[in-house]
Amino acid sequence: MTKKEIEGVVELEDSVDNRTFGQRIADKVAAFGGSWTFIISFFVFLLLWIFTNVYFLTNKGFDPYPFILLNLILSCIAALQAPIIMMSQNRQEEKDRERAKKDFQINLNAEKEIRILQDKLDHILKHQHEEMMQMQKATN
Repeated sequence: MTKKEIEGVVELEDSVDNRTFGQRIADKVAAFGGSWTFIISFFVFLLLWIFTNVYFLTNKGFDPYPFILLNLILSCIAALQAPIIMMSQNRQEEKDRERAKKDFQINLNAEKEIRILQDKLDHILKHQHEEMMQMQKATN
């Protein structure tokens, strides 16, 4: 199998999305959870929550100062987000392992081809050397 054929197979396998619904959701959550959009929007949400409870509702709102409800929400988000991100990372590790196996096979094939070329080159050089020796003997 040539390198172009192998690259075509790799691209074809990468383009086919055979992930389950849960895996697609895990990948989306991991992508969003690790983005600046998430960090900034979460920071804005926290500021709005605190500002609303402390200033608008004069600390007598639905979640007064120690913000127990906010802490509960943050704990729940962390408890759900962590395993989902880990699932996505595990899937990525599987893909990386498969890609490494394919790369290894490509490298083995390339090494075999290089050895064949080296043998051919050695054979040619050997015959050239023998011909040169015969030519030198003929001239003497």
